[in-house]
Amino acid sequence: MKIRHSDHFLTPLQSFSRIQSRWSLLVAPGLAIKRWILLLVVGVFVAGLGLAFILRNLHIPPFVPPPLSGLTLPHLSDWLRGGLLLTWGTALVGYGVWQINRQVAAVLLGRQNSLDSRELMDVLVTGQERRQRQTGPKVVVIGGGTGMPTLLRGLRRYTENITAVVTVADDGGSSGILRQRMGVLPPGDFRNNIAALSDAEELMTQLLQYRFGDRDGLDNHNFGNLFITTMTALSGSFEAGIADSSRVLAVRGRILPSTLDNVVLCAEIKRPRRGEYVNGDEQPHPEEWLFVRGESQIAGVGGEIVRVHLEPSECRAYPETVQALLQADLILAAPGSFFTSLMPNLLVPYVREAIRASRAVRLYVCNVATEAGETDGFGVSDHMRHLRMHAGDAFTTVLANDAYVRHAADVAGVEWVTLPSADEPLDYRLFTGDLVDDAAPRHHHPAKMATRVMDVYRILLAEKEEQKSETPASSPFARPVIE
Repeated sequence: MKIRHSDHFLTPLQSFSRIQSRWSLLVAPGLAIKRWILLLVVGVFVAGLGLAFILRNLHIPPFVPPPLSGLTLPHLSDWLRGGLLLTWGTALVGYGVWQINRQVAAVLLGRQNSLDSRELMDVLVTGQERRQRQTGPKVVVIGGGTGMPTLLRGLRRYTENITAVVTVADDGGSSGILRQRMGVLPPGDFRNNIAALSDAEELMTQLLQYRFGDRDGLDNHNFGNLFITTMTALSGSFEAGIADSSRVLAVRGRILPSTLDNVVLCAEIKRPRRGEYVNGDEQPHPEEWLFVRGESQIAGVGGEIVRVHLEPSECRAYPETVQALLQADLILAAPGSFFTSLMPNLLVPYVREAIRASRAVRLYVCNVATEAGETDGFGVSDHMRHLRMHAGDAFTTVLANDAYVRHAADVAGVEWVTLPSADEPLDYRLFTGDLVDDAAPRHHHPAKMATRVMDVYRILLAEKEEQKSETPASSPFARPVIE
C-alpha cells in the first residue's frame, strides 16, 4: 500500500529543500522572467539611491563610495539628482513589475508568448471581477433542471458562492431509464445545472446535452446523463459522482441533492368527469379525484393539482444541503416546473425546516408563463397559496414579472402568470420587474432576472439590518428568535 506523507511530518531540512525547490522555479529556463526580476532589483537600488540623496540634503553623512559617485550625476544638486534617480528607479520598478505580470499571466493561461497590454488588462480586470465574485453573498438556489439553470447563469455575474439544490424525483426519459436499470438517482436535472455553472458554459451545454440515437444502441440517452452515471460508478456514490463531475468540468459552485433517498412524487388531481349523453346532450357529472404516482405521469393527466407529496414522506435531507441553507445569505426558490421540480425539494422535511430556520433573505422567483398540465390558470397568488400549503412560511416574498403585457402579442397560445389586482389583499410581499427574455418571451432572461433578484436582496438585507439595529439588545440567556 502506498503511504502518502503529509507536510506535517517533514523534517526542517526537508521543508527548507522543498521551499528552495519551489522558489527555484522562478529562475528556471523558459519563463522569461529572470531579466525582469533583475530589472526590478536595479530599479529598487536606483530609487533607493535617489531617496538617499534627498535625505543627504537633510544633513545625513556622505555614503556613496568614490568609484560610484561618477554615476550619480555629481554635477547636479543633491535635491535634483535625488529626484531624478528616484523617478528613474520607480519607473524601472514599475516596468519590471508590469513585465513580470505579463510573463506570469502568459504561463497561467498556457500562452507561448507574453501578453500584450490589452490582453494583460483583460486578465487583470477578469481577475478583479472574479475576486469580487468570490467574496459575493452565499446563495442557495432550489429547483430542478429547467428554470434553475437560467437563474444560475445570471447569478454567476455576482457571486461564485452558489449552491444549487436539485430535485431527485425525476423518473421520466433517459433519467428514468438509468434510475430503473442502474439504480442511480436521476442525473438529468443535475446535468443541466452543471452545464450552467461550468466555465465553458456554451460548449459544455452542447456536450452534456448531446443525445445518442437509437442506432447507437444507447436508447436515446444523452452524454451528460451517461457521464454522471459513469462518475457515480467510479466514485462509489451519487453525491461523490456529482462532486467529481463538477470538479472535472470546472464548475463554479456546488450542486447538491435535496435527499439521497429513492423518493417518488405523488399527486392528488381533481378534474371534471366525462358525463353521460342523453338524447345527444352531455349531462353534467360530479368531478373525479385521481391519485397519480410518478413525476413524469402528473402533467399528462389533466385537471387541477390539489396537493403533492413524496413517498416515503419522511425522507432524509442531505446533510450538506441543510448546512448550506443554514449558512446562506440568500435562498431562492427558482422558476421552473412548480409542482414537479420545485415542490419535491420543499417536501423533504428537514430541507423545509432548514429554510424556515435560516436567517437568510428568502425569495421565490415566480414563473413568467403557466405550464400546461401543472399550473393552468395560475396567477402569482395561486403559486404563493400552494407554497404556503406545502411549505408553510418558507417563502413569503415573491419576485414576479410585470412586462407580460408588452410581450403578449409576441407569443400565441401562451398563458401568462398574472399579477394580483390592486384591491386584492395579499398575505405575501410582492416585488416586480421586467424579467422576460425578448428572444423567447415565455422564458426568463438570465441577466434581467439576476439583476432584479440582487436588487431585491439588497433591499431586504437593508431592512433586516435596520430592524436588527432598532431591536434592543436582549439578555444572552434569551431564547433566539427564528425569523
